[in-house]
Amino acid sequence: MNFTWILGLMILSQQFNNPGSLSITNNGQPISTVNRSDLSLNLPGLPIMNTVKFNKFMDEIDKNVSKDPKNAFIDRSGNIIGEQIGYRLDRQKFTEQIYTYYFNNTTSELEAPLQAIYPPVDSELLGTIRSEKIGEYVTAFSTNKKNRNNNIYLAAEAINNFVVYPGETFSFNKVVGERTAGKGYLPAPVIMKGKFAEDTGGGICQVSTTLYNAVDNAGLEVIKRYPHSSPISYVPSGRDATVSWNGPDFVFKNKYNQPILIQANTLGNKLMIEIYSSDVISYTPKNVPYLPYQNSKLPK
Repeated sequence: MNFTWILGLMILSQQFNNPGSLSITNNGQPISTVNRSDLSLNLPGLPIMNTVKFNKFMDEIDKNVSKDPKNAFIDRSGNIIGEQIGYRLDRQKFTEQIYTYYFNNTTSELEAPLQAIYPPVDSELLGTIRSEKIGEYVTAFSTNKKNRNNNIYLAAEAINNFVVYPGETFSFNKVVGERTAGKGYLPAPVIMKGKFAEDTGGGICQVSTTLYNAVDNAGLEVIKRYPHSSPISYVPSGRDATVSWNGPDFVFKNKYNQPILIQANTLGNKLMIEIYSSDVISYTPKNVPYLPYQNSKLPK
């Protein structure tokens, strides 16, 4: 801010030409127009920029040009779909260019300078860590419970293709997010204090439970895991992992020296979660129990 005042005072004794409007473009297309007066303090004859106005204007430009990056992912056919680079406003360059316009009137058009944002998961990484299956688990559900099944599909999709780097922890609640109607979750039975009730997102505990068993099968470190208050039917006793928003969470840590990849898919009445990594990983799998009547593999 002091720099702004100094610049204003330095040129106060000089004749100051009132610049025209400045057009801001993105990929050559106009996105905003600004005048010197839009960015100035209300001090006639004294060219001092209002930093509050300028920062607000810069935030608006940033919002207009920003694009979130997208991770590479594996589709249901097993194909790797490449990542997409994101962008945000290069605020330092933009500030320098706006100051040049404001005090020198050297341009009437400015292409918004951008910084590239690279996604954490690219196709090269996926190609490496899909090599070795280190854990898996399968559970069955009834195809007649449409609301519950809808919630299972949504939660499975939320964790599908998620990558956990060495030393990182995975939180089911953080990754899946709040289960709301706006996200497509529907009312379905849940267990509350040992009794069945209806709640938005009912059924997703089958996803967290299946994930817990796949993670345990892979020998990963379980940090938080809470059982239901009543027995459930799709895993052996003591092998469940209940979750709720602002309540119990399922959390595990990748203790290995390679990233791990979660693959969660449904086929028919089966939910299968697989844990993959690179072929150079050194891991110690664990045997995990199944119900006697369940097959541990999805139908081919």
